[in-house]
Amino acid sequence: MVGDHGRGIGQLIREGERSFSFEFFPPKDEAGEEQLWRAISALEPYRPTFVSVTYGAGGSTRDTTVRVTGRIANETSLTPMGHLTCVGHTREELRAILASYAAAGVHNVLALRGDPPEGPGTPWTATEGGLRYAHELVALVKEIGGFSVGVAAFPEGHREAESLDHDVAVLLGKQRAGAEFAITDMFFRAEDYFGLVERGRAAGVDIPILPGIMPITNLNQVKRMAELSGREVPAEVVGRVAAHDGDPVALRAAGIAVAAELCEELLAGGAPGLHFYTLNRSKATLEIFAALNVTV
Repeated sequence: MVGDHGRGIGQLIREGERSFSFEFFPPKDEAGEEQLWRAISALEPYRPTFVSVTYGAGGSTRDTTVRVTGRIANETSLTPMGHLTCVGHTREELRAILASYAAAGVHNVLALRGDPPEGPGTPWTATEGGLRYAHELVALVKEIGGFSVGVAAFPEGHREAESLDHDVAVLLGKQRAGAEFAITDMFFRAEDYFGLVERGRAAGVDIPILPGIMPITNLNQVKRMAELSGREVPAEVVGRVAAHDGDPVALRAAGIAVAAELCEELLAGGAPGLHFYTLNRSKATLEIFAALNVTV
């Protein structure tokens, strides 16, 4: 099953026992590329259900994302998924990018609206000749055919959502457009994830929702990332990790312990798997796996 390029990720998650997946970002230079491939090599033996490669703001990394995702498809046993956003692209450009993915052997995409061109928190404006919403992008991908499509979900609600119920209505719209699974933004409390799943199921969302896990190995970095999403790292998590300020080894160990406990709670509560935001490094994910007794 795993590493089967022929089947879509939505199907693999539904049929599999537990899904483990890893997210990488396109490297900026040669050193970054070497680091990325070291991480991929270290994680490949764990036979993840899939790996994904992000897409820079406004499509700035488009070519690198397509190239890296294609290389994963052709040089590893892994099933790759490329990200795609509405930002900065016309419909025709989006069609061309999807054709590039298909030509590279990539048949899974994560369809995202993307952050506003001026950055998170600024007003959203669509590209002329482009799309406004993620559900429109999902529909475009499905119209072209040949792809399994995933979408984003938000345990604490998207920063632009009017309410948690409105946020779930948006997710339902993406499912109706053809999304086969969802991956959440990072979060740190299991109840936030289970609350999303409960709201979703009540509204009719029945696609698998994978929790997105961000191990805290650098507290300030994770705080900044949370702020970009319009939220904060919970005070109890900050307190537990910050208690070791000045001792990077102990701080890292506390951050890994927090993530491992969250993963245990999620799996015990019925989450279909775990999606790790690796930041192109393997060590933190492997440490969590050791805590969870996940072996090669």
